[in-house]
This record gives sequence, C-alpha cells and structure tokens, in this order.
Amino acid sequence: MRTETDSLGALEVPADAYWGISTQRAVENFPVSGRPIGGLRKLIWAFGAIKAAAAQANAAQGLLDPDCAEAITVASREVMGGELDQQFIVDRIQGGAGTSTNMNANEVVANRALELLGFAKGEYTRLDPIDHVNRSQSTNDTYPTAAKLALHEELVELCAEHELLAEAFASKGREFATIVKVGRTQLQDAVPMTLGQEFGAFADTLREDRLRLLELLPHLREINLGATAIGTGITASDAYRCAVVAELALLSGVPVVSAENLVEATSDTGVFMLLSGVVKRAAMKLSKICNDLRLLSSGPQAGFGEIHLPAVQAGSSIMPGKVNPVIPEMVNQVAFRIAGADTTVTMAAEAGQLQLNAFEPVMVDALLESLQWLRTACRLLRERCAEGITANEPLLARRMDESLSVATALTPLLGYAVTAKLIKEASAQSRSIVELVLEHQLLSREQIEAALSLAALTGVAS
Repeated sequence: MRTETDSLGALEVPADAYWGISTQRAVENFPVSGRPIGGLRKLIWAFGAIKAAAAQANAAQGLLDPDCAEAITVASREVMGGELDQQFIVDRIQGGAGTSTNMNANEVVANRALELLGFAKGEYTRLDPIDHVNRSQSTNDTYPTAAKLALHEELVELCAEHELLAEAFASKGREFATIVKVGRTQLQDAVPMTLGQEFGAFADTLREDRLRLLELLPHLREINLGATAIGTGITASDAYRCAVVAELALLSGVPVVSAENLVEATSDTGVFMLLSGVVKRAAMKLSKICNDLRLLSSGPQAGFGEIHLPAVQAGSSIMPGKVNPVIPEMVNQVAFRIAGADTTVTMAAEAGQLQLNAFEPVMVDALLESLQWLRTACRLLRERCAEGITANEPLLARRMDESLSVATALTPLLGYAVTAKLIKEASAQSRSIVELVLEHQLLSREQIEAALSLAALTGVAS
C-alpha cells in the first residue's frame, strides 16, 4: 500500500494502483450498482481525449512544463485507447455531479504520466492530478463534455445499426412485393395489401426515426469545456478555451464547438432530456414492429401464421416442438427498460438547481445504457430474425380467396349499402363476394377483375 493525503486526511491506496485517494474515497462512499465507470468505454475514451486536449492547450499558453504536458498527453492517449480501463473503478452512480469520475481520470493520468517520467506513483510534487492534469478545468465542464462526446459516438453507432435493420426490412419488402394478404385495423379484417407493403412500412418508420436521431448530433457537439465551475471561466483564459476546444476536436475527430452562453450550457441538461425522448420514441416504435412480428407469426396453426420467424431456440421445457418469438420479445424488453431510463433522465434533469445539475451521472449512465442496448437489440433483431423471415404463401393465398375484405374495392361500382348487403349474405352462406356479384348480375366478370386487380386492391403494379 501507499499512503496519500488530501484535505480530509490520509488514506491507504494499493501501491500498484494508478488511481489515488479521491478515487479510493469514492469507492468507499458509493458501493451502489457494482458497475464501475471503466465499463463505459466511450466515456473513458472521452475523458482521455479531454485530458490530452487540456494538456496541449495549457502547454500552448505556457501553463504546463512541456515534459509534463507530453507525459500527460501520452498517458491520456492510453486512456483513450482502453489500456487503463480497469483503473476506472468508481461506481457509475455517485454524488458530486461527476467529481469522482473526473478525479479518477485525473489520478490515473497523473500516476501513469509520473511512471512515464521515471517517478513512482503518488509523487505528486513532480506531477499533480489537480494542479497539472486538471489545470484550467473543473468537473463541471469536463464531465458534461465527456458525456456529450460519449453519447455522440454511441448515437452514431446506433444510427448505423438502425439503418442496417431498416434495409433488412426493406429487402423483405421487395421480396414480398406481390404477396397479397388481408390488412387489419383494430385486429379486424380491413382491406387487402401486400406483405411487401407491410414490411416496407417497417423499413420506412425506422428510417424516419433514424433521421430524428441524426438531428441530435449537432446538439451533442456543443460543449462547455473552458467554462470551469459555473460557466464564468474562472481559472481559465479565453485563449485556453479556444485552444482546448480546437485540440479536442482534433483529438476526438468530433467537430465540437463552444456553447455561446457557457453559464447556460453548464446548468442546462435539456440536450440529455431531448436525446432520451427521441431514443425512447425509436425504441417504442421498434417494439411495436416486434409486436406485429409476434402477431403475424403466431400459431403456427391456431394463430395468424402469415410469416415464419427463424427458429433460434427451443421454446418450452414441457411442450415438445414449441418455438417462441424470443428475439422480438427481447427487443420489447429493451424498449421497456429504455422507457424507464427516460423517466430517470427526466426526473434528474428537473432536479437541477441554480448553476449546476448534480445528477448528470445517473443521466449519463441511463442514456449510454439505452443507446448501447438499443443498438444491440437492432443488430440481433436483424441478424437473428428479420433477415430470415419467410412468408407463408399458401396460407395467405387461401385466406385471400376466402376473404370478404375485397368487397371494399367494389363499393365505387355498387355503392356502400349494396356491398354491405352482399358481405352479410356471403358471410351467412359461406360464399365468395365474386360468386354472389356474378349470380345477381351486378357486374360483369371483366369489371370484377379490373376492380380486384393487384393494382386496384393495393396500389402495387402487377
């Protein structure tokens, strides 16, 4: 062990640990979720980028010795690369508006930089976590900046996966383009459509959600780095702020810009609430698609049975041969969890007070988890379900032959009242509409064929 001291006194830290006393205190104070921040890869990457950018900006302003700045930069790049993730041990749920996370980063970078300079861990007179690594910074500008960077990158990956899933449904839409089926409203037979139109609608609703998600990216690129404690920029010069934002854009590859009003940007968490709401919307709409897939594949004998989902595992420990729609069910549950996370973010955003919101850690954890889970759910739904869906064409053809739903297409020729009477008669006698129309000599066969063509029924050219 090694002994470190702070304003509260002395504390022992494992000798080989890159973290220090602030991190050790946080570990003891917040044994909450059992999930350390080191598991949030993109958040740790973002903190590494911020510390490297700050070191370069401070050096450019003559605020850091070049050797220290270089060591901090190298150590920070290792943090970016994931080489020190296991050293980020603070729980994701923590008091202090993220101070423990920022200090965990400061200490890990400082001790690794000391090692690179040939000194022992804890020799802070040579290079200090606060005076050097945290120079010109505060938790209140580094934590929200890191959060936005991490969320930006997660959102980019989600949008890419979302588009792949949309294309999988679009491909099925093309494959099923001429397969006619009965459309339904309120679970009752409505009018004919094609299975291709149904799957094409799935694709387009996903793509519409992707556009809404992409619209959030510029909001996440607006940061308050250089604002320090409450947005006034105390202890950081304007020159530093301009330099550190430019360095961060270069290091991260994300074109971040400085917020126009840093006081507002430091206290306002509206972007997190906005992101959460749009992600929830995307999750709920995807869940609805999965509900449709479960209904359309239900049975296989006593349900809708219109499509077959890939069988990926046995469905029962008691009923031989049973196969359940487990992939759509998984997606449903992800959506439920995201809805709960949105409530968490909403409450945490509302609970902010005056110049700071102290509850960003729970918002960030909820949002990163939502984005990661939804991305994974999209991938699994595509790979293990959507791409392998097949149509039950014999059943769909038989149902269309028996269906009275085509009668709606005859109303322009026969009128609503006459058509309704025919439907009632056909239902009572278990006969087809076409048969009765011909029997009553209401229309010619040519008129019926034209009215009941694929184009007339569904709008799809045959």
